[in-house]
Amino acid sequence: MTDKKITQGEWSNRESGANSSVFGGARKPGNSGRLVAVSNRTPLDADARAGGLAVALWDAIARSQGLWIGWSGEINSSENRVRTENSDGIDFAVMDLTQDQHKGYYLDYANSVLWPLFHNRLDLVRFNNRAFKTYREVNDAFADLIKIHAKKDDFVWVHDYHFMLLAKYLRGASWDGRLGFFLHIPFPAPEVFRACPQHRELAEALCHFDILGFQSKKDVKNFIRYVEEEFKGKRVMDEHVRVGGRTLIVRHCPIGLNAQDMAYTATLPPAKKTGARIRQALGKRRLILGVDRLDYSKGLPQRFEAVGQMFRKFPHARENVSFTQIAPPSRKSVKEYSDLRHQLDGLCGRINGDFAELDWTPIRYHTRSYEREELAGIYREAHVALITPLADGMNLVAKEFVAAQDSEDPGVLILSQFAGAAEQMKEALIVNPHDTEAVANTIVQALDMSLEERKTRWKALWDGINQQDINWWRKRFMEGDVVDMQKEKMRA
Repeated sequence: MTDKKITQGEWSNRESGANSSVFGGARKPGNSGRLVAVSNRTPLDADARAGGLAVALWDAIARSQGLWIGWSGEINSSENRVRTENSDGIDFAVMDLTQDQHKGYYLDYANSVLWPLFHNRLDLVRFNNRAFKTYREVNDAFADLIKIHAKKDDFVWVHDYHFMLLAKYLRGASWDGRLGFFLHIPFPAPEVFRACPQHRELAEALCHFDILGFQSKKDVKNFIRYVEEEFKGKRVMDEHVRVGGRTLIVRHCPIGLNAQDMAYTATLPPAKKTGARIRQALGKRRLILGVDRLDYSKGLPQRFEAVGQMFRKFPHARENVSFTQIAPPSRKSVKEYSDLRHQLDGLCGRINGDFAELDWTPIRYHTRSYEREELAGIYREAHVALITPLADGMNLVAKEFVAAQDSEDPGVLILSQFAGAAEQMKEALIVNPHDTEAVANTIVQALDMSLEERKTRWKALWDGINQQDINWWRKRFMEGDVVDMQKEKMRA
């Protein structure tokens, strides 16, 4: 495994070579090279296929006769078995993890160090040098898989915190093809990131990519400030940062969704059937809705407390409003997640015990998952969406809710200021999720909002998510004008 620190001199040697433009001197994606996506899970997993990443990249990979590389989802007792297959016109190369790799790389480092660290939960981080060694091992194994299957004129687009070291290992093996990285979760402030014992190695590895994409402007600022302070990096143009003898693009690139498709899905029979069931259950009551994975970053205990305060402070809301939280479990084997579920069970029971009537339940808390069509119907029936994470890279649920609304009678979005989506969705009611009393007041504000204001806010939100959709996101990441500008600079 390549584990040698890349010196500034080595960086400089690469930068001065003939293929040293920001995309390695090769052609842009969409000309003759293929798009090769790399992610921990791939759309061979049926659940992943329905996600935004699969929708964003599927057509582009198919058009370029490209490839998707990732974990197979299988745990093998002793070896990294690789299999290749084609599914609906997409080639896949997927690799099993051994039991030790799954534990060290996935559970103990990606999910117990990087996830809480990047979501500002240092209290939950369990730093583990042995787990980082396994994280290196798995990144190196995937770098080998890329070298076998990717061609020099391909564009390799790596996704998320599982593979932060890939570019370092590929460059160390003299692979000079084009490499991009997109971080789907927040990038923390330098002061937080430095708490990680391996922060310099992780950041240095990221600097071997040609382009880095981040969800929010704050994430971009955090990363640039870090490389300025740690590596004496320098911003040389708007998106260009000079680090260790290389110039890389650091781009604000907020992910979107297929808004038109979600709007259409909300009108289909399965969505309408779900909506009818909700209306029958609610009667004349209005629905406040939360939809999240069961994760400590989502601010669910604070949200439950805010709903309880609303019922306590505004008695007229009792029996006229019901709150439903959908929160399917994730990472069941991690203790913090089971602790969170117990906490929510207790809060839900206490609030219902305090306020419930024989024919009214204040909070309904569902830990099962729902099909996309069902969710679209639920979104459409909700009068208020309560999306209040403590930290979130983007939060596509907020955009899904807006897309699913009836334009003639839309619901109101309440959104945390700490969601990346808050930068784009300014017409939502923006709240501090830690201020539960203010959130309670905002819920009532949303419930009392006039139809005219609801329509005005919704229209502005819809225009935003429709214009900056999932295809806009993909094209923005791969924008050619900056690449061409960089080439002209290199020729000069």
